[in-house]
Amino acid sequence: MKTTVSTEMQQEAAEAVRILREGGIILYPTDTVWGLGCDATNAAAVERIYRLKRSENKKSMLVLCASADMTVRYVNKAPGIAFEVMEMATKPLTLILPGAAGVAENLIPEEGTLGVRVPDHAFCQLMLRGLKRPIVSTSANISGCATPAGLDEVAREIIDGVDFVVNPRFEGKPTRKASSIIAFGEGGEVKIIRE
Repeated sequence: MKTTVSTEMQQEAAEAVRILREGGIILYPTDTVWGLGCDATNAAAVERIYRLKRSENKKSMLVLCASADMTVRYVNKAPGIAFEVMEMATKPLTLILPGAAGVAENLIPEEGTLGVRVPDHAFCQLMLRGLKRPIVSTSANISGCATPAGLDEVAREIIDGVDFVVNPRFEGKPTRKASSIIAFGEGGEVKIIRE
């Protein structure tokens, strides 16, 4: 990681992890836009995010993983090429991978896939290493409304609906736009969903 990690950042990440472990939902910065998050293995917390967003679209929620090593524990049919692409990515990239496993059932669409991103973001990495599980990441908006690029654009209803808002000091230098998305089939088929 290029960013130096301050004691304040470590304390903020530890508090976020404590809330995630208790089934809470958080509003937090990523390498792209601000997101809503929870422990990806906690179905009740996932349900709370759907309710807050007024959405049941399982394709709208991806998870952040700390590394390719963490990713392989939650997708069991992903082709090797997907991990090569993950390693080579120079900008935020979400991979839609087959064989989702070990995450909350209500996070998995009927195709059985899981959207995964490894964030190049010091605060996200601290949380992921602290929680040791994937964290849900979905745009911090009501379904159908514009995706907020920064905390200043997040609706009051969303802010009031979460258990913890990460201090914007730890935002880093996000791209302020959604990641590219590539879907992989079990046989290594590739489909670009969003450039």
